Amino acid sequence: MDILAKLNPAQREAVEQVHGPVLILAGPGSGKTRVITHRVAYLIKICGISPRHIMAVTFTNKAAREMKNRLFGGSEKDHTTPLLTWSMRDQITLGTFHAICARILRRDGRAIGVNPDFVIYDAEDQLKLVKRAIQNVNLDPKQYAPPLVRSRISAAKSQLLTPKDYIEQSISYLDKVVSWAYERYQQLLTENNALDFDDLLMKVVELFRSHPEILAEYHERYRHIMVDEFQDTNLTQYELVRQLSGKYRNICVVGDPDQSIYSWRFADTRNILNFEKDYLDTKVVLLEQNYRSTKRILETASSIISANGEHNPRKLWTDNKPGELTTIVETYNEQEEAQFVISELSHLVEQNKAHLSDCAVMYRTNAQSRALEEIFIRKGTPYKLVAGTRFYERREVKDIIAYLRIIQNPSDSISLLRIINVPPRAIGKRSISKLSDWAESRKISLYEALRFIALSNGNQSESPKLPFNHRTTVLLAGFFDLLAEIITKSAEFNMTKLFNLVAKSLGYKEYILKETDGEERWDNILELGSVASKYDDLKPREGLTAFLEGVALVSDLDGLDDSIGAVTLITLHQAKGLEFPVVFIVGMEEGILPHFRSFDIPEQIKEERRLCYVGITRAKERVYLVHAFRRRLIGLSTANSPSRFLEDIPRHLISGTEVQWGEVRQPIGKTYPLASDSTSVTIIPELSPGNRVRHNQFGEGLVISCQSVTDDNEVLVAFRRVGLKKLLLSFARLEKVE
Repeated sequence: MDILAKLNPAQREAVEQVHGPVLILAGPGSGKTRVITHRVAYLIKICGISPRHIMAVTFTNKAAREMKNRLFGGSEKDHTTPLLTWSMRDQITLGTFHAICARILRRDGRAIGVNPDFVIYDAEDQLKLVKRAIQNVNLDPKQYAPPLVRSRISAAKSQLLTPKDYIEQSISYLDKVVSWAYERYQQLLTENNALDFDDLLMKVVELFRSHPEILAEYHERYRHIMVDEFQDTNLTQYELVRQLSGKYRNICVVGDPDQSIYSWRFADTRNILNFEKDYLDTKVVLLEQNYRSTKRILETASSIISANGEHNPRKLWTDNKPGELTTIVETYNEQEEAQFVISELSHLVEQNKAHLSDCAVMYRTNAQSRALEEIFIRKGTPYKLVAGTRFYERREVKDIIAYLRIIQNPSDSISLLRIINVPPRAIGKRSISKLSDWAESRKISLYEALRFIALSNGNQSESPKLPFNHRTTVLLAGFFDLLAEIITKSAEFNMTKLFNLVAKSLGYKEYILKETDGEERWDNILELGSVASKYDDLKPREGLTAFLEGVALVSDLDGLDDSIGAVTLITLHQAKGLEFPVVFIVGMEEGILPHFRSFDIPEQIKEERRLCYVGITRAKERVYLVHAFRRRLIGLSTANSPSRFLEDIPRHLISGTEVQWGEVRQPIGKTYPLASDSTSVTIIPELSPGNRVRHNQFGEGLVISCQSVTDDNEVLVAFRRVGLKKLLLSFARLEKVE
């Protein structure tokens, strides 16, 4: 019973509730990871459940690693006694939705036509394929942007809509365009023996629906299922959980509606809000004690989220010390904002109040990191930027991975096109285009086309059928022979030997070292080789599959090293699940947080408030909320009022600038008149981006853009109450608020 010894009563209740549906509503810092890991240990050691019968689903690889370290040990930072023995590590199924589904498809996907050697296409690969799909249906990618079409396709898959379903419910012409591209995109994925991230989930749901006998096998395998961050699931993930738990109904979900911030990824918070309706015998457990933050940080966060007015049975509390007041700071612009951050960081370090690795600077949009990075570099302060150019997105890394993907799956045309002339083989773009067209006309893969060319090389009876001159034919045939050789050797080589063959024997090393930063790029390849070597204990082909799958499913947070003595720069969305002693949130302004795109949609404003709540609750000891009077973003300089969320914080919790939402400020050091004090109304012939205006019907707003139209001027204004509006100045009668 030592498993229960260090749990509070609510945590203990959650762990001991073994059978039937369980909903654990866990606030930030309430120990949900502890509950999940102790529940797994309780099922095995106390209830006698076989580890093979347990599945625990997380949303990030980082969370999965943390849980494994707590269960089995292995983390240098975790000095606690592991809950379970190391021998059980490979028996429990613990990972992300995508990793678990990939495993299921490699085992049983043939039943629905999924080849187990499939590759997983990342975002860049998907865009290339979507662009080709748009072109294949005789449309112009410049008119129908591939990122938009890809997003629409992803949204459809998150709702389990097949191309046929999407076509049937299409209303607008754009819907029809997307449906045509969607259908062709899926065909191209099949031709390339590839799946995208959404397919990994959707195909498993399809497998279970069409083959109940296979689902029955998984019912017996996974009799106890736990899902973390349930508020972030979409419809496909919800259906997958429903299918797997259908027989034994031992489903335990953990989440927090107040931390639902991924609707743009098609997460549906109704999944957790309606869980009790879908499972009428649900046992609900509330985790309300916060172990992370000081009392004042928790009060600050609670005051902001309570303004959403949504029913929530939890009321967070903590036994921690009161702690420091929340510091609110106003600066003139983003440069001064960054200067304040680095000055305060230096002060904290000099006063031994924090180490650099204790501190995180969070922001709403990636573009905000620029000013911060500039001053960190200028001052020589070490920092780590989450979601900068990721390691696996570097050109040289993707080149080597493309070779390895071709070895695993020769049908992968995206990878083949990437490396057909890397290193240079005198195979030009025109020849590559001709090869693609010829393969498509014969309805064969590029690899099969190369095979045909190689077999035809020197055969006079076959050569006239080829659309290439003799020189190009020889070059293409030589490239095929090269690929065929390494594919043959891959059946016998472990990952290290295979990696060295690809990286060193194809002339790639000499090619990359010729570049100005060649040594650095080659170091990246060597680092990739060290990752590959971790799969040496697997059989040759199994090691390659496992390595490529791990690479495909890596996320921005996977490379975040807490031991590095540097400040973390990170978006608020990416910060979820992390914690830091000191948190700075910059850009606390209307139009930034909340983002101006959310102004006219009440549900999105609520999500922006939840995002702010998530950021504040990452902090253990200190919180700084910083806003600027003027900011230049996306080429526009705007004057912004402080975020409305600051107005929700009680004054007794604040140190620094006291602000009131709607307050229009002049540069620091001058008088700050309130917008409500202005009584004059002026008809103005033109405005500039950044001007604050008032409309008789729409209220106050911020001018986003201005442009001349015939005999008039058109302005785009983000209004607080009604969102974005396009107005003609001759009719709008806008009042400029000084």
